[in-house]
Amino acid sequence: MVDKVNGEQVMQDKEDLAAALKVEAGRLGFNMVGIVPAAPARRLDAYLAWLEYEYHGQMGYMARADRVARRRDLHLILPGARTIICVGLDYETFKLPAAMAEAPDRGRISNYAWGADYHDVMTPRLQALAVWLGQQTGGQTAHKVYVDTGAILERDHAESAGLGFTGKNTMLIGPRRGSWFFLGEILTTRELPPDTVEQPLPTCGSCRRCLTACPTAAFPAPYVLDARRCISYLTIELKGWIPRELRPLMGNWVYGCDVCQAVCPFNRFAPQATEAAFRPDSLERAAPRLLDLLALDEAGFRQRFASSAVRRIGRARLVRNACVAAGNWGSEAGMPALSRLLHDPEPLVRGHAAWALGRIGGEEARVQLRAALAGESDGEVWEEMAAALGGERNN
Repeated sequence: MVDKVNGEQVMQDKEDLAAALKVEAGRLGFNMVGIVPAAPARRLDAYLAWLEYEYHGQMGYMARADRVARRRDLHLILPGARTIICVGLDYETFKLPAAMAEAPDRGRISNYAWGADYHDVMTPRLQALAVWLGQQTGGQTAHKVYVDTGAILERDHAESAGLGFTGKNTMLIGPRRGSWFFLGEILTTRELPPDTVEQPLPTCGSCRRCLTACPTAAFPAPYVLDARRCISYLTIELKGWIPRELRPLMGNWVYGCDVCQAVCPFNRFAPQATEAAFRPDSLERAAPRLLDLLALDEAGFRQRFASSAVRRIGRARLVRNACVAAGNWGSEAGMPALSRLLHDPEPLVRGHAAWALGRIGGEEARVQLRAALAGESDGEVWEEMAAALGGERNN
């Protein structure tokens, strides 16, 4: 039913409005859309238990009392909230050739970050969809838009909306499309009819591929991720020192990790993304040479990753990650760059460069480490350099 408010046509029938909303979401480029009531996530208790185990690591914002309160009551985010509109956007563009992905002299970047930053792609489209909804209802709605932000358990809400099921790797998996898609949400005061999800939902069954393939054993149990051991957390979210015992397990990953998704059988059905912004302009965006990353200064970092999600971690953390990958590479070809980084302005870079040189070993590495150790004033860096020298002291 269509009426007029202030001379404008507005849609009154909820079923018609929901159907039209999905058409508009598709026009804006979203591949999936589902609607659920603005109620607490079904697995909120599991999330709270996850926090109790401190599996969130240094992501303290996830355990903040105000954030937990918002997850318990979405009306604290948006007074009068009635509906969550969940959308998905595919991002897999191609399979990186194994010879390139496995080359130890290259750093691997998670495929979601090969192209444009998904926040920049999705947020304005979600805003446009929310504005469209307001126009259809005579401007009688309020809304909040989220893309991987805000105190919303987006995977759980998206599962309730029928976009997929939760896998043992904690990812949302579409039975006919895998897990290579982004999620976004509109929280709105407009009441819309919720989608009916087919039952029973598929499951992972007896499959444990993701659990056994994880290089750092980050899954203490199916459906439970210990972020403190996850390579994505270590390379992106962790702002400080990567635990020494985990560094050798990280391989050549320098931003994120795709292992638990790449081995998932459901990703055989993943469609190729139609969003051109997610396609990298060269293979170097997917697997850059480690020597190039080690040579980045601030200006070079900003220029190279200006439109990428990688820019969010900053130059110091990316070079830190590249140092770890270079240590795992173990080639003397990395020694000149790593030796220069022993004198980098960033303590985080100096310390991880020292670890990498210790992994490469040899007399030249020891000479460089001893010289840097003699002039090092930062206590944590000094310990890293001393450890790289096998406990050798130089006072």
